[in-house]
Amino acid sequence: MKPRHKRFVWIAAGLAVLGVAVGLVLKAFNSNLVFFYTPTQVANKEVPQGKPFRLGGLVTAGSVQRDSNGLTVRFSVTDTAKSVPVSYTGILPDLFKEGKGVVAQGRVGADGVFTASEVLAKHDENYMAPEAAEALRKAGHPIKGEMFAGEKPVVTQQPSASSPPSPAPAPAGAKP
Repeated sequence: MKPRHKRFVWIAAGLAVLGVAVGLVLKAFNSNLVFFYTPTQVANKEVPQGKPFRLGGLVTAGSVQRDSNGLTVRFSVTDTAKSVPVSYTGILPDLFKEGKGVVAQGRVGADGVFTASEVLAKHDENYMAPEAAEALRKAGHPIKGEMFAGEKPVVTQQPSASSPPSPAPAPAGAKP
């Protein structure tokens, strides 16, 4: 074989290995991709059938029921427009409470019950996934005055030209 042909074979083999590696990475990425849906989207059957996804909203007040085995919990997740029944077997996060934000990962069964494999509760009083906050706003839930992750603060009042300027803030450590 001529050196030119050998070089061509090596380049072709390298491109083939690179193509296989890219294909494997894309397949792994696609199989681990999990989308977020609201209870309204689940009720309207806008979710992938047979594939896992995340369901987010608020735990409906009065809906939490524990089975006698102590690990299986049934509750309902709402976006204030629609509710979806959820079943989860496992230990719930400490911050899991009725009326609080939750994100559950799992699948919808043929009976319409969302079987969760993982349940996440919001971690403090001000956090909610941006998608969940937007879904709650669209559903008319009163969440004004709170800032959620991924959002920029909203200026509620613009100073007018006729209003006096506000005083400059005092430097840190200054006495009044």
